[in-house]
Amino acid sequence: MRYTRDMRGYGANPPDPKWPGGAHVAVQFVVNYEEGGENCVLHGDKASEAFLSEIVGAAPWVGQRHWNMESIYEYGARAGFWRLLRLFSEEQVPVTCYGVATALARSPDQVTAMQEAGWEIASHGLKWIDYRDHDAEDERRDLEAAIKLHYEVTGQRPTGWYTGRTSVNTVRLVAEEGGFDYVSDTYDDELPYWFEHADGTQLIIPYTLDANDMRFATPQGFNSGDQFFAYLRDSFDTLYAEGKAGRPRMMNIGLHCRLVGRPGRVAALKRFVDYVKSHDKVWLARRIDIAKHWQENHPYKPAALRPSKMEFETFVHTFGGVFEHSPWIAERAYELELGPAHDTAGGVHNALCRIFRSASETERLGVLNAHPDLAGKLAKARRLTAESTREQASAGLDALTDKERELFSKLNAAYVTTFGFPFIIAVKGKTKEEILAEFEARIGNGRGVEFETACKQVERIALLRLKDMLPQ
Repeated sequence: MRYTRDMRGYGANPPDPKWPGGAHVAVQFVVNYEEGGENCVLHGDKASEAFLSEIVGAAPWVGQRHWNMESIYEYGARAGFWRLLRLFSEEQVPVTCYGVATALARSPDQVTAMQEAGWEIASHGLKWIDYRDHDAEDERRDLEAAIKLHYEVTGQRPTGWYTGRTSVNTVRLVAEEGGFDYVSDTYDDELPYWFEHADGTQLIIPYTLDANDMRFATPQGFNSGDQFFAYLRDSFDTLYAEGKAGRPRMMNIGLHCRLVGRPGRVAALKRFVDYVKSHDKVWLARRIDIAKHWQENHPYKPAALRPSKMEFETFVHTFGGVFEHSPWIAERAYELELGPAHDTAGGVHNALCRIFRSASETERLGVLNAHPDLAGKLAKARRLTAESTREQASAGLDALTDKERELFSKLNAAYVTTFGFPFIIAVKGKTKEEILAEFEARIGNGRGVEFETACKQVERIALLRLKDMLPQ
């Protein structure tokens, strides 16, 4: 069974984005232009719009025009847009517009103003509607129509994409189209990343629904500009401090002309813009600028090994020796629900250990007995596995004096007589003296305690081996 969701991402050690000027954070403002592209019977839709307006909790009016809803959206185009344009122009802040193609077509003056101001105009789809129930081919046709109309209206095809109200097919369909520098229909990270699909790879620049003025129009959202400003400021402060400490990230701010374009809210946005500009190590960028930067500084590099995508034979061949002479562990682990989170040393280790821990005591004892004595007969006869040979050599066990070898031999014999399995310890990073000290200490354990201790050491050995094979 394979699990396609990626619950790991970059993990504990994300890459340094290398933002221009050594910036601690990249800050990106998005203005969503949806006015004129929303649900409306005039647009051929079955009902009126019900989402993201001053009428919180509105219901769609089937087969009817909702005059108040239409008017609220028109405010965004007629007044809110121009207020935001003036603010960002005066502050000299670069902007990305998510433009719904049909909305742009109904607002030619606004499109010209965006272009004159140097805004990036990315595509926000053909219409601002919900695609969750659309089949893939219908959605693909709308995607192609959006690109065509966007070009007609702006003179350029879009190079960035954000649908917003997506289906499970959206990201794949946009990626397969092949002409976009980035897609933003995810909210799963604070750095761009590469998405793999059947035809290649696609850069993803995640977006935000929290640092977003849409929360003025949702339950438990912002009910004043002060709350909006405080949330944005706290988010920025956290990211700036993390960047200063060596982990730079990206901050997205989502805006809508009909929402933050209101006088009582735009003042909070201006305070935040001024606050951001009061800090030196900030890169204010459009999304296309971030995409180009990432493509240049972090091009796609395929992983050498992808355990979750391996065929059975390859998986067992690769990992069957991680637990000494016990390929059955890898065979059973292959049948687990593996996904992208298992494409690392820790991920494969967790899967293998699940099988080992759930095995019978007899099976686990067999794994213990598959391990060689330390500096024993197999080592002397050069019959150890390659992994065991390297591990014992790293601790100097291949260069013992006669006296040391005799001591190890006596301890091995006494240990096996006492417990019925060989002494097992992850020797990597340990000295001969440390190994001997632990040998002498553990030989006094009860069998139950020592059995579990030996099993933990087997797991430790497996992890060290995997770290030599896979990223961490």
